[in-house]
Amino acid sequence: MNKAELIDAIASNADLSKADAKRALDGFVAATSDALKKGERISLVGFGSFSISNRAARTGRNPQTGKEIKIAAKNVVRFKAGSELSGKVN
Repeated sequence: MNKAELIDAIASNADLSKADAKRALDGFVAATSDALKKGERISLVGFGSFSISNRAARTGRNPQTGKEIKIAAKNVVRFKAGSELSGKVN
């Protein structure tokens, strides 16, 4: 499902216009991004939670040459599905 299909689904499920659904989705993405940048955890009961995790620097290998390369540390977004979502999927 791409963004346009998600907007269509939100509009039909919530009885909104597509423009309103797009604004709601864009607002959710912006609010989530801002909170994660601040290091906050976002919890949606029954759906799941988003959090930031630090991936340490490490040494890797170039698969073409076999030469060692340094991979910098970075923050990554983690998502853990809630029990309700897991139950619907399985």
